[in-house]
This record gives sequence, C-alpha cells and structure tokens, in this order.
Amino acid sequence: MASPPKIAIIGAGPAGMTLALLLLKDSIPVVIFEGEASTSVRSQGGTLDLHDDTGLRALKEIGLWDKFQEYARYDGEAMIFADKNLKKYVYMDGATKETSRGRPEIDREKLRKILLEALPAGTVRWGCRLRSVDEDLSLHFDHGIEKDFDLVVGADGAWSKVRPLLSKVQPYYTGVAGMQLIVDDAEKQHPDLYKLVNKGSLFAFSDYKGVTAQQMGDGNIYVGTWSRRAKEWSSAYDVKDPKQVKRMAAEEYHDWAPELVKFTQVANEDKMIPRSLYMLPVGHRWDHRPGATLIGDSAHLMTPFAGEGVNLAMCDALRLAGAIIDSRKVDKVDAFDQAVKRFEEDMFQRARITAAVTWGNTEDSLLKPGAPEATIDSYVRRMALGEWPRLQSLVPLWLVRLVLRLYFRW
Repeated sequence: MASPPKIAIIGAGPAGMTLALLLLKDSIPVVIFEGEASTSVRSQGGTLDLHDDTGLRALKEIGLWDKFQEYARYDGEAMIFADKNLKKYVYMDGATKETSRGRPEIDREKLRKILLEALPAGTVRWGCRLRSVDEDLSLHFDHGIEKDFDLVVGADGAWSKVRPLLSKVQPYYTGVAGMQLIVDDAEKQHPDLYKLVNKGSLFAFSDYKGVTAQQMGDGNIYVGTWSRRAKEWSSAYDVKDPKQVKRMAAEEYHDWAPELVKFTQVANEDKMIPRSLYMLPVGHRWDHRPGATLIGDSAHLMTPFAGEGVNLAMCDALRLAGAIIDSRKVDKVDAFDQAVKRFEEDMFQRARITAAVTWGNTEDSLLKPGAPEATIDSYVRRMALGEWPRLQSLVPLWLVRLVLRLYFRW
C-alpha cells in the first residue's frame, strides 16, 4: 500500500485511543467514532491496575509515561483476599515507585483523560453512534454514512456493532451480577473502611457471594456486591430504589463481617448501578476478513476478576499498531491485510490464556462451594502461572498451600 491506510476506530475507550496514538505517531491517519457525546456522559468506572508488559508498556510507547506518573497510585498495589469474616488468605502491602510489583493503579477516568488529551483535536468525533457495518465497510451512524476506509477497527466494547461483521457469537450471561456502589470521601467520613482497604483493594468472597472495595484516587471507595444470580435478578426488587438496594444487601450479607456490610449501607444513594456480568466464550475467534478487525472487549469480553481486561486491550492496540506500521515496510500488495491477520492470530492466543485465567478466578471466587477456603490454592496457582497454563498441572496444590502459609503471616 503506497499511501498510508485510512483507518476508522469505533470507540474512544483506552483501547481505541491507544491505537490511535500509536498510529498517529507514525503519521498514519485515523479517526475515532464515539457514540457518547463526551467523557462526562456517564460514570467512567473504577480503578485499573496497569501491568508492566501490557498497559504500562503501551503508555511508554506513546510517550505518556511521565503523564501517567501524575495519577499513578503505587500504594494502590495493596491487596487483601479474604472470606466473609475477614480471614485473610492473601495480603500484600502497598508499594512505592521504587518497590512496585509492576501493577500501579490509576482511575479509569484519569487514564482516559490523559489518552484523550494526547490526541490531536478532532481525532475523536463525539456523538457518532454506530448502528451497523455493511459488507463493503460502509459505517451506518445515526447522523449518516461514512465509508472508504481501508480498515475498520471495532473497539466498541461488549455490545460491539462491528463484531457481527466478523462473528455471529454474542456475549452470554455468566450467572454473576450485583451492584456497583460508591462510598464518598472514605478517609474523612468512614476512616474504618478507609483503613481496611489500605489505599488498595479488598476482595471478600464466601457463600457464592462477594464484596469488593477499591480505593479511588479521588478519595472515594468503589464497591461491588456480587453473587450468583438468575438472569432476571433485577426484577426481584427495585434496583433503582436505594433504600431497597441497601435493605436487600443487609439481608443478603446478614452474617458477614460488620465492616463488609457497612460498605453497602453507607454508599452514596445517587450512585448505585446494577450490573450483570457478560462474557464471550473462552477462545472466541473468527475467520479473518479483509478490512475489519476487533480489539479489547469487542474481541474478548471477560469478567473483571483478574484485572486483565484493560491491559489485554492496550496490548491489542500496541500489537495491531506495530503490525500495521511494519507492513508499510514490505513491498507486497497484501502486506497490510496479512499483517492484520497475523495480529489476530496472536491476539486469539493471548486472549484465550487470559480469558481462561479470568473465568477460573470467577469460578473459584463465586461459583464453587467452599470458596475461598477450598479454592484459594488453585486461584493463586492460576494467577501466578496464568501465562504458562501447562505448568499449572505440574505445580501441586499442596506446594501452593505451603508457600501461601509461609509467605503470608496468618
């Protein structure tokens, strides 16, 4: 391809904006179509831990490492994995930049902010809601039709409008759902909860239920109440009525540690969001089609119980951009298309491994009896050896259990 390819990215999330920045760095023209009117239309979600070889590497490649440091929370690497009585199974202190374990936290809102501010004005076209994509790659928006792109990249999340062009597979309900809550200004208003979270994350699971609490950079604590539920769970009570939400939480967690119940009872009543967790099948893939591809949740939607979603998405962006840029150095007619195809094969392999780890964590936390006492060893083994699944069967659980008991001061 003599001239630079013309690329359309659907979705201005971390994956889409990272891809755009990488391509623009090499003078490849790109436009991002985003359905929302701005970043302030809805809550941007909680906190993310970015990892050395994926999310953090992408930020370094686009020259945003120093900007990231303005918002990075290394003390956010603190983590407690416990049961309903707050018995600790895994405990890690926070870190500093120098002692980091390579997983610093950043609020999703701040990550999106630094990516957006780095893009040239006009790169993101806000309020462009995609309805469908034709076989000839014509993009049908509410405002009209856009076409003549060499590549359309779906980075538009769980319910991607680009995905149907490539795959008939749709996300399915995992059987896990709950409420997302916010505890405002925890350090001042609820110092006991602030101390418990320890500026990091608390994950408590028992009885097919869970309470997760994560410190945000704005001083709030981002809380999730999760449990095994029927698909129509939200019809059992009015999930838009905060009084009912709190009453149901008090009943559901009546025999849990008072501190865990308190997270649900002091939450901001104006910021309660019901959420059902969906995923794409582990190993989701499609036959390559010239002119279109997917990255991030559009390609490999998974639950949040491994902290890998945004990292995998930013790694997708990094590798797709690299493939496109390298293809311009090859004097072959199909070099561009073959580069995208090779990227997809690489992504399928990476995503399959990560999705398997994530689903295993979901099962071990919320879907298996006796968790976490009965499942913590397999959970830790999976997290430690996730990138090498064949090694998992070679490491006996009794050895994992021994290491856990020696490493963590119970």
